[in-house]
Amino acid sequence: MYEIRTDLALEDQEKYEADNVEIKGVRLSKQKMGEDIVITTMSIDTENGAKAMGRPRGSYVTIEASSMDDDDEAYHQSLAKKLAEIIQNLLPKQKVESVLVVGLGNRNVTSDSLGPKVADQIFITRHMMREFGTSIFGEKQKQVSAIVPGVMAQTGMESSEIIRGVMEETKPDLVIAVDALAARNTKRLNRTIQVTNTGIHPGSGVGNHRNPLNEESLGVPVLAIGIPTVVDAATIVGDTMSELLHALSGHQELHVLEHSYHSLGEARQHELVRELLAPQLNTMYVTGKDIDASIERLSMTIGNAINLAFQE
Repeated sequence: MYEIRTDLALEDQEKYEADNVEIKGVRLSKQKMGEDIVITTMSIDTENGAKAMGRPRGSYVTIEASSMDDDDEAYHQSLAKKLAEIIQNLLPKQKVESVLVVGLGNRNVTSDSLGPKVADQIFITRHMMREFGTSIFGEKQKQVSAIVPGVMAQTGMESSEIIRGVMEETKPDLVIAVDALAARNTKRLNRTIQVTNTGIHPGSGVGNHRNPLNEESLGVPVLAIGIPTVVDAATIVGDTMSELLHALSGHQELHVLEHSYHSLGEARQHELVRELLAPQLNTMYVTGKDIDASIERLSMTIGNAINLAFQE
């Protein structure tokens, strides 16, 4: 059976919502901020809920904003402040004095360069605080360091191997992993931020599974922040087919075709589309034409949010 690729917990939950299925052990709440920002918090509280969702227990906060990809400095400053609040709310109960920010991804591939670009925006303080004392920036500033481990094709090593090696020397209290994600819905590309305290499985959204980065594997709490920058070709074709059949359903002879297609169910529809696209397009992932500008803009927003979260 073809698996619909997505890194967004919210999109997994929406599959059940569409079928009017309630999952025990999963709580959902929504908050609206301003005209176009919707913040959804999903908490997976039980092992049964985690098994049903296919995700670890913990909190998943999703910020959706239709204007997130717009070039509006004031808007992004406001967004960064809200994101900083969310990061602070997801911090572990134990005291955090030192933070390691990990920029996952490939700097040479624009749609995968979010993590490295965010690392470039981080206000690095560890070396100065170790040299001149913790009071140099004030009591509220944390020791912050950053690393861009690259990808296995560049280093021959898993990102987790590099990160563990760095952690043995720096001993951070918290790791923040930033990565580009894959979405199920094209409307969420560059317009959604997911923050979770469960860590991350790099590359899982595009079927390129790497070792997980979480508290179990690294020994300290891990926050993961990501923005979907790609969607698979089968999703685009499937959505287009669905919209086309719906538009043509007014014709009596095509109504049966639309009914038959939708009766297959979402997973079977995507499996059918994937078979039709094979072998040329079934492994293709698509991103927006303005991805260069989007990555620059959004990496600054996330970087500013992380800086604010550990200065206040």
